[in-house]
Amino acid sequence: QVQLVESGGGSVQAGGSLRLSCGAPGYEYSNYCMAWFRQAPGKEREGVAAIDSSGRTNVADSVNGRFTIARDHAKGTLSLQMNSLKPEDSAMYYCAADYPPCQGGLRRDVYNYWGQGTQVTVSS
Repeated sequence: QVQLVESGGGSVQAGGSLRLSCGAPGYEYSNYCMAWFRQAPGKEREGVAAIDSSGRTNVADSVNGRFTIARDHAKGTLSLQMNSLKPEDSAMYYCAADYPPCQGGLRRDVYNYWGQGTQVTVSS
């Protein structure tokens, strides 16, 4: 069972930046499909950015040009660099993974493993 652990959330003013990280201690997942999702109170969980086993990325329109997903193979982590943050980016952010062969992408139902989430709050 892969256990994902997120870190890096916090509070920031609009226009600021945060970097989220996701790791799976003791587990090699470099060939997994992975993604970041977020869920704001009263809203459904939505896909933010994804990266497949080949390194191809997929980013939601709402964050395109502001958020970047990447793997750090040396550290064995997944990151989400978030720039130019807006109040509407405030949410609980979750890391997700799916074992190969995997589709990847921004649909919730293709991912089998989820982290506990890290809170991001952006104030205006």
